[in-house]
Amino acid sequence: MDFYEQQEKVNGGRRRQPLGRLSKYEIILLAIFVVSLPLSNPWVRGDGVGYYAFGRSLLIEHSLDFQRDWLAANTSFRMGRTDPSGNILAEQYTSTGHLDNHFSIGPAILWSPFLLVAHVGVCAYDALGGHVAADGYSEPYLLAMALGTAVYGFLSLWISFRLARKYLAERWAFLGTLGIWFASSLPVYMYFNPSWSHAHSAFAVALFVWYWDRTRQIRTMLQWMVLGAIGGLMMDVYYPNALLFLLPLLESLGAYWEGIVKEELRRTIGPLLLNNILFVGVLFAAFLPTLVSKKIIYGSYFNFGYLVQWFWDSPALLKVCFSSQHGLFSWTPITLLAVIGLFLFSRNDRFLALYLLCTFAAYAYVIGCYQDWDGLSSFGNRFFVSLTVLFVVGLAALCDRVAHIWNERRAQILAPILIGVLILWNLGLIFQWGTHLIPARGPISWRNAAYNQVAVVPVKVGRTLAYYLTQRRQLMRHIEEEDVRHLRSQPSEGSQ
Repeated sequence: MDFYEQQEKVNGGRRRQPLGRLSKYEIILLAIFVVSLPLSNPWVRGDGVGYYAFGRSLLIEHSLDFQRDWLAANTSFRMGRTDPSGNILAEQYTSTGHLDNHFSIGPAILWSPFLLVAHVGVCAYDALGGHVAADGYSEPYLLAMALGTAVYGFLSLWISFRLARKYLAERWAFLGTLGIWFASSLPVYMYFNPSWSHAHSAFAVALFVWYWDRTRQIRTMLQWMVLGAIGGLMMDVYYPNALLFLLPLLESLGAYWEGIVKEELRRTIGPLLLNNILFVGVLFAAFLPTLVSKKIIYGSYFNFGYLVQWFWDSPALLKVCFSSQHGLFSWTPITLLAVIGLFLFSRNDRFLALYLLCTFAAYAYVIGCYQDWDGLSSFGNRFFVSLTVLFVVGLAALCDRVAHIWNERRAQILAPILIGVLILWNLGLIFQWGTHLIPARGPISWRNAAYNQVAVVPVKVGRTLAYYLTQRRQLMRHIEEEDVRHLRSQPSEGSQ
């Protein structure tokens, strides 16, 4: 046993790293990320058209005119938005004369450093005699977008690993991170569909939860304001992320109650109330990009453009979790293990486990009330990618608890094997979903999916991966054609 292993044992498996020094697990995570970058797919399609349009139109045209984005979009997105002649339908315009873009502006905010570098590079290259279109659609821009999404997806995992490592043995934090990275829905939206918002949402939520936890014991006024700024950005990226405000809400309610019980109203409740007000104020200020963009597009700060139904009295909770139509646990069973782990995490930090479980329950309830709880065109239940940090902590906690119950060495063998099996299953299912061996929309047959995992995926995966790396445009064109064919056979589903 070397020095570091001895220190892990002394500290309950948690080794503190010197400031600025990476652990061996962090180096491995970085190496995996670098090796995985060729999987990033510079492709704007579906919902991603709306997200990317904010970044492109503001950077190139300095306005929120999305006409070029709609006309340049993939076929399945244009269906229902353009007429047979290719003209945008009149009903697609709002009362302000703008196109109905109900998607959020947050991903464009996070992409902006990457797109700006690409734009400067393209303009400089053209000034020197090059010929690359500085229109936001050429390869440098799309590569920058895809790289940015991959970076934010990785940062969500990195931050989650850091949070899990704070409470649990580093080896289990690493295994939990690796499991959620490749056995959940995250890789689809981190690599394959990078123009969608989910990887950015995972990053913003992870940053919020990490900073909230880091300052949980004693939070200064400035730290409350920083937390509010992160919270505003988190909502800019993805509106349901507002449910994460349960964390500071529950924390504050507990502090208020303690102040009442101890009769310390002036010393405790007064300063906390002021900090809560500052938090909300900064949060509102950070959410202004969304409010202003909605005012421009729809004529109202609080018209977000969504015409959907909510069934608050009859949430589809069982379907959200277990349906063959993109159920969270049925499609990505590793998330079920992670939620079980959140219950077990109470042995490490009772209040933190309670807060995280309440947040997950509230999130599941709200998604269950949404009319499109299945996410339409979705791998697994994509809405829950936002909760990546919760799943990493939960899975690490499960591994840690199993290691305490069983023999430590046995757990170190069996836990990686189980997670490895779940990763292989998930990657095979992603392959089936991406190549339409199983439907991208609607329920699937688990019998057919299981057969494909054994008999079809091993035969086709090598050649398809080679095409993906060397002839990606042709492969994406084929996938889009299959998607359009499926949509036309079921016109009631609409387009994505």
